[in-house]
Parts: sequence; C-alpha cells; structure tokens
Amino acid sequence: MIDIKHIRENQSSIEESLKNKDKSISLDSVVKADLDLRELTKRLNDLQSDQNKQSKEIGVLKSQGKSDDSVFAALKDLSKKIKELEAEHREKSAILNNMLLEIPNIPHASVPAGESEKENVITKDCPSKKQIHFKPKSHVDIAQDLDLIDFEAGAKMSGAGFPLYKGSGALLERALINFMIDFHLKNYNYTEFFTPFLVRPNSAITTGQLPKFHEDMYHIEKDELYLIPTAEVSLTNIHQDEILELSDLPKYYLAYSACFRREAGSYGKDTRGLLRVHQFNKVELVKFVHPDSSYNELESLTEQATKILDLLELDYRIIELCTGDLSFSAAKCYDLEVWAPGEEKWLEVSSCSNFEDFQSRRGNIRFRAEDGQVDYLHTLNGSGLATPRIFAALLETHQNKDGSINIPVALQPYMGVAEIK
Repeated sequence: MIDIKHIRENQSSIEESLKNKDKSISLDSVVKADLDLRELTKRLNDLQSDQNKQSKEIGVLKSQGKSDDSVFAALKDLSKKIKELEAEHREKSAILNNMLLEIPNIPHASVPAGESEKENVITKDCPSKKQIHFKPKSHVDIAQDLDLIDFEAGAKMSGAGFPLYKGSGALLERALINFMIDFHLKNYNYTEFFTPFLVRPNSAITTGQLPKFHEDMYHIEKDELYLIPTAEVSLTNIHQDEILELSDLPKYYLAYSACFRREAGSYGKDTRGLLRVHQFNKVELVKFVHPDSSYNELESLTEQATKILDLLELDYRIIELCTGDLSFSAAKCYDLEVWAPGEEKWLEVSSCSNFEDFQSRRGNIRFRAEDGQVDYLHTLNGSGLATPRIFAALLETHQNKDGSINIPVALQPYMGVAEIK
C-alpha cells in the first residue's frame, strides 16, 4: 500500500511511475476521496469540540443547581449529528482504504522501463548449455516411461493440473524439497517454519493477493479462508500488527508449503505436464529488513536461489523484470529461468522481489528505529525454489540415451541412488 500522504504530495510523479506498470492508472479519484475524508474529519472534530464545550456548560449549570432544557436539547441534537458523521466517516475511510489496496507498488528507479516481458533484461546469461547428443525427450515422456508421475490418476481424482507423483518420482520430489531446505538453513541463517496452508482474507491482503487477485485463489467461502498460493503469505503475516525492535532485524524466514493457484487467466497456456499446475511444492524465503539494506538483501536473496541451480547442475539465466512485467506488489524483481532441452524453452523457477514498505503498510508491520521512532520495515521474498519446473528441467537436462536419469551429486544423499532407470 502506498502512503496516502505520499500520493497527496506527489500525485503526478507517482502516476507517471505507475503508468509504466499500468497505463490506465489515474489517482484523481483517490486524491478526491482523501480530500473529502479530510474535510469530513475537520467537520467531525469541530462538532466534537462543540460537544465538549456544551458538556462543560451543562456541568457548570448542574453545579449551580440550575437547569436549561434548551441546552440539553441542543446537546442531544449535536450528539445525534456526531453519530451520523462518525458513521459516514467510517464508510468513507473504508472506501479510501479499499481504493488504496487496488493501487500497485511503485517501481524502483533502477527498474528498466518497458511494457512487456519482451523488454526484460538478462543480467546473467547461460554461456553454453549442456550438450545432449541425441534428441532429448520431454519430461512428460520421461516421467511416463520411468513411472514417476501418473498424470491421468491425478486428473481423475482432482482434475487437470494436479500431478500424482509415485515411486522414484515421489522420492525425487521429496529429495528436492529436503535438499533445498537443508541448503538454506545450513548456509544462510534462516529460521524454518511449517505454516498453515489456509489463511484469513487479511493475510492475503497484506501480501497483495487480495483484493485484486481474488479469482486466482482457492476460496473456502463457508469458513472465509483462502488456500495459500505461496508460503510468502503465511510467513509475512507472522508479524502482522507488530512492532519489531531494531535489534531484531534482519529476520530471515523459510518454509516449505504446498501452493495452490487457480491460474484463472491462463486457460490453455503451458498446460502440458508440470509447466503450469494448480498444486505444487515450493520452498519459500522471506526477509524482514531495515529499509536502508533492502536492495543489498535483494541481491543476496537472488544469489542464494541461484546456488541451488548450480548444485543441481542446471543451465539458468537471471532476468531483471521491466516495469510492465513487474508483479502488483513488487518494487523490483529478478526471475530465475532454467533451460529445459526437451521442451526447448526457458522455464521460470523463481522470482526474487523487494516490496519495500508496500506489504508492511498493508499488514502494519513496523520496527522501532534507534531514535525511538516507529516506521515500516521492508519485506522481500524469493522462491528457493518451486519444484515442478525444476523437476521437469532436471529430468530433461540429466537424461541419458538409454532413458535413465542421472541424479546430481548434491541430491544423491537424499535419493540414495546415482540414477533413476
């Protein structure tokens, strides 16, 4: 959420920045709603001041043993007006707040300008891809040939986009999760959590999924709960409505979770195999940091995620997203993409984002500075990593001509074997 005072004082420059994300952005209605609310607040304060004066007058009359029906009647009328204005104030305050929740985050000045993913910038390219001296098979064919995933059984029980891992496939999925958790815990001082997979609406509001992306989430209406699209939601809300001490920062949190996404706007896109599914597994990294260090923390977060790809011996590249491709909540973001030789395409496996104070304002997550002042901290998150496309790229990259799969050395202790055949 953007501070309304910042919008009030810098409407033109903020609109200009936001139009790099969304050309239709206009803040006129927000500024007007803010002005109306402030005028109403002044009227309400004036009436409350009059109410206090009249109450004191009545107190004086009572102390003198006097009574004035007209003064009592005037106070009664005034109290009625105040109650009506208070109700109007609550309504207008809620309207303004809802308008602010619909405004995307402002891109950082360093983010390259652009309208679509075509204008993203490759900051680290893959110099040479692993050579495969035969026609590589897709992960779908490999998974079926080696009996690793039963797509049909998954679809039978839950519909398309719900793969059923089995045998060595289930073992490989679990190995990836445990390897990534252990790597981050051992090397980067994260605290591990195992969070709820269901959250209240206010938690999804904090991280920016609600209200704008309601259609992309699985919603349990009877209990007013949402299935998380990522553990970022539950991890970030650990400190909702809290004030952390400066000495508490930075905080690095990690969690594995199943993730659930309706993918409502992507019908017919990348539906084959594991490329776009409704339920998947992910190891999520979340940071709570001082505002002065958040961009250094973004670089280190991105580097941490790439170490996993190095150890899995996958070809990858790092993409800096342009303004038009940034997510709703991000001020700056790097995507990590791995090469899938069977699919012959790059697959996104992680997004590492700095949200600055966008989420902390929505969730009221603050810290107490050295001078005692309370301010909003910065939050970051990154996938460390999501498994479906890693699983796909791993099968396609490490396949052999005889149909077997070599297991990267880093995964072998978790698999207990050097190959799947």
